[in-house]
Amino acid sequence: MNASYAWLKSFVPFPHSPAELRDLLTARAATVDDVVPLRADLETIVVGLVVEAAAHPDSDHLHVTKVDAGTGELLDVVCGAPNVRAGSKYPFAGVGTTLPGGLTLERRKIRGQWSNGMLCSARELQLGDEHDGILELDTDAAPGTPFLHAYPAGDTRLVIDVLPNRPDLLSHVGVAREIAAATRLPMSRELPVALTASVPAAVRVAARGTTGGVSVRLDDAAGCPRYMGVVIRGVRVAPSPAWLTDRLVAVGSRAINNIVDVTNYVMHESGQPMHAFDVAKLAGPALVIRRARDGETIVTLDGVSRALRTDTTVIADAEHAQAIAGVMGGSTSEVSDATTDLLLEVAHFDPASVRRARVALGLATDASYRFERYVDIENAAHVLERTAQLIVALAGGRIDGEPVDVYPDPRAPRHVPLRVARVERLLGVAVAARDIKELLTAVGFAFAAGDGVALEVTVPAWRSDVIGEIDLIEEVARLRGYESFPDDLRPFRVGTSPDAPRASLERAVRTRLVAAGLLETRSMPFVAGADEGFVRVANPLAANEGYLRREVLDTLARRAEYNLARMQRNVRLFEIGATFAPSGSAMPVEEVHVAALVMGARRPPHFTEQSPPAFDAWDAKALAEELLDAMRIADASLVPGDGDVLWNVRRAGEHIGGVSRVTLDAPVWAAPAFGIEIRLAAVDSSPVAPAGAHAPAATSAAPTRAAIAYRALPTTPSSEIDVALLVPSNLPAAMVEETIRAAAGGLLESLVVVDEYHGDGVPAGFRSIAWRLTFRDPARTLQSKEIAGRREKILRTLEKEHNVRQRSS
Repeated sequence: MNASYAWLKSFVPFPHSPAELRDLLTARAATVDDVVPLRADLETIVVGLVVEAAAHPDSDHLHVTKVDAGTGELLDVVCGAPNVRAGSKYPFAGVGTTLPGGLTLERRKIRGQWSNGMLCSARELQLGDEHDGILELDTDAAPGTPFLHAYPAGDTRLVIDVLPNRPDLLSHVGVAREIAAATRLPMSRELPVALTASVPAAVRVAARGTTGGVSVRLDDAAGCPRYMGVVIRGVRVAPSPAWLTDRLVAVGSRAINNIVDVTNYVMHESGQPMHAFDVAKLAGPALVIRRARDGETIVTLDGVSRALRTDTTVIADAEHAQAIAGVMGGSTSEVSDATTDLLLEVAHFDPASVRRARVALGLATDASYRFERYVDIENAAHVLERTAQLIVALAGGRIDGEPVDVYPDPRAPRHVPLRVARVERLLGVAVAARDIKELLTAVGFAFAAGDGVALEVTVPAWRSDVIGEIDLIEEVARLRGYESFPDDLRPFRVGTSPDAPRASLERAVRTRLVAAGLLETRSMPFVAGADEGFVRVANPLAANEGYLRREVLDTLARRAEYNLARMQRNVRLFEIGATFAPSGSAMPVEEVHVAALVMGARRPPHFTEQSPPAFDAWDAKALAEELLDAMRIADASLVPGDGDVLWNVRRAGEHIGGVSRVTLDAPVWAAPAFGIEIRLAAVDSSPVAPAGAHAPAATSAAPTRAAIAYRALPTTPSSEIDVALLVPSNLPAAMVEETIRAAAGGLLESLVVVDEYHGDGVPAGFRSIAWRLTFRDPARTLQSKEIAGRREKILRTLEKEHNVRQRSS
């Protein structure tokens, strides 16, 4: 939404500068993304202070001055204006500045005296026709201050990010209403031109009516709940006055003629789009609001012939479609220089219907943008009257009879109860009923008689987002000012409802991966794909991403390639997102997966280690184990895979994920990439225990995520032994570990691999793996013979079950 600073100020006499207004609106209504001075050609002009002014020695009308332009030194400037005097401030353009007329200033001699710039007049800055003297500034701004900060030169555009729930802010009236409420200043809607035309009250009908000899019939009440029209005869199409043109330019629009400009002006003022038809070009003359016919086409105002779908609402005359409802008018009935009689349309179109038509046609306009988000249906009569009056004021003509108002199902005002105690409970501070009424009344809400405990609030028609009590409480907080609430911690009642299991699981996974140094991505689930095995998107955002992904790693791989193309070789990414697989029904099978991709250096460089080792397959496996631990999956295992699949993750015989090499379109210097992907859907719905909580122990009947066990820190010493074993190359180390744990008994506290060796002294077909075993008894100190006995038992068991022997030194 582009808003004009001057236009807003014509509604509310606020004292704020554009920057201050930006901060006010951002804090209370909607974020202002940008503040754009429309006289950017004056950005290099600064405030100059004339310190000395003396007559030119070789001229009877020139002056030689010394100007402080904030540069730290006084500049010699020759000036021919009669009103220049020491101690005054003027616009100053230094050497190298290009003036609005295109002249670039140079250092030059004038009658033998050097001049380093120019003290400017209003005409030279294109701020007026005054050329008798330079523009004297009444300002406290210091020398060197940008001229635009000290002088109201031209308008300023505010670019406001209006969210879909606040369509009322897509108008200057809506924004001005918020400013008036915030500043407690009166709001008016005065125009630079007097509105003297009298518009009769509209005649309301249910389905058909007549205005000014034009028949109006509503056949599609679902697509158009309300349609108003009035005929104005005898208009003269001409250019618009400067004030109207300036306001349209300020919001990024362009002037066309006084009729079209008025409709655009009132749209930006009120948020209500409208359209003017040339009555002489309407067959009948009649207007019929109906659905498009099979095979019907229309040439829109942009000169493009468009085929219409039968679910599109159109405004037609007695023969053909003349406009696409809520989107764009047709060229065959547009207002031209020859137009003398016109029908002004002010309507309310169904948001969903407008969006459907706009998407089907690939056509977006200012009108469709507003209609899609909801236009106040109850404001139509006021807008019709104001627009008709303004057309007559600027183009002449007369109102021909009573307007017609086809409104088959008038909407009743919405009433929402509001409990004062509920406001305090949710906001944490008491807000008196009197203050609630004052805050909400300022932005258009009304109240029935209340007892101070419960209030009956009437919601204004333009606030389509307010449907319940919680919305009103949010309004109270917003209007009161979020900064007015205390920021100290206060007592609260802990809720007893746990988080959703999936949310708890995702939070645990996200926390663990971030702690491991990975960065989260949130990508769109679209990939290049192929017809076989992928779900095709009916209306893709991009031609090269026309399918839904089957694996999250497909997306992470493209992100990795993006980084490599920018010489970023160290990649650590993860994503929790949806995947899609074809099914026999119309809807695909959707699952949530967590995936991670790592490549490059295992850790950041350090002066103690200039070349850190790269990620390898074992790092990827360890990361997969971290993920399983974060999910509290106690009964999952990693089974060696084939080819690029390094390990499969299985649980109860079911494949739930894997660790794999990731093939990338990568330069030769790129390190190998490894990926992990696990189905979150494979995890049961029991919640993950938060840190510090006591989770119930898992039962053998239902193996689920492992519970977190907490115990006191040990007070007895541990005993450690290292065992180097010759392990057959085809025997997984995990099976050896499992046997060690079973043979070691309950005193084994930890078991970790400390070394793997291939080389001299190791027989062919074997590898040497060393484990460190830590034993501890929580109640006493273990004796050396106990440790030796367990060591011998472990070695006997390993040799008997796996042909694993201790390696001799």
